[in-house]
Amino acid sequence: MTAPTPPWTPARPVVVLTGASSGIGLATATELAALGYALVLAARRADDLHTLARRLDPSGHRVIAVPTDVTSPESRRALIAAAQAHFGRIDVLINNAGVTIERGWWWDDPDPLRVLRVNLDAPIELTRLVLPAMQARGSGHVVNIGSVAGQAATNGMYSASKYGVRGFSHGLRRELLGSGVHVSLVSPGFVKSEMTASARLPMPGPEVVARAVASVLLRPRREVVVPRAYHLFAWLDRRFPALGDRVVRKLILRRYDHTGQ
Repeated sequence: MTAPTPPWTPARPVVVLTGASSGIGLATATELAALGYALVLAARRADDLHTLARRLDPSGHRVIAVPTDVTSPESRRALIAAAQAHFGRIDVLINNAGVTIERGWWWDDPDPLRVLRVNLDAPIELTRLVLPAMQARGSGHVVNIGSVAGQAATNGMYSASKYGVRGFSHGLRRELLGSGVHVSLVSPGFVKSEMTASARLPMPGPEVVARAVASVLLRPRREVVVPRAYHLFAWLDRRFPALGDRVVRKLILRRYDHTGQ
């Protein structure tokens, strides 16, 4: 039996983007849509997601919205199935969905491990779903959105997830050498988003990360840190950890008081 033909076959690569409804995800969706990519937008907020998809592509052919809970195995499989059904293939997976513990200390949170489920488990499981077809085709690209907190730890649970994403990305890249499938890690410092709303730091907008993602899709690289100044912070933290302690205490941890608010 012949497989059904997808309703529309795009000339540009097909991108599955998680966490697409806000922040870095929204900026990345906007950037890639402007460049002509076909997009499968995934996030939990269905109304926001469908509104974004209609704004980027009123025809509904080149950009589709698939409400998704990345922590659910059934929802992850439904996302990949919807992308395959509409476009016939997935060329790029961008694992962008992420959370942190926004108020208080992680050990006081009723479910701190959700940070690992969203930030680390979900990218691994989604990658596992798309890799067989990419390997069989001999082409593809997995882009993981990490964090400078995966090089210089600032928060136990969030940094644990981002150190994990960094190790996963670099290890997977080596496992796939010669396969035609690329793996890139984009590691932002502080940028304006819902997640950083309480941080008292000068921050660029999420567009700086979106442009970095677009850049690695055109020229695959192992890891890109944005803004570039955070290279210095990561280097200083490795060479002079006591200085890193002072910076973190002054600029980041001061948002908590002794009650964890």
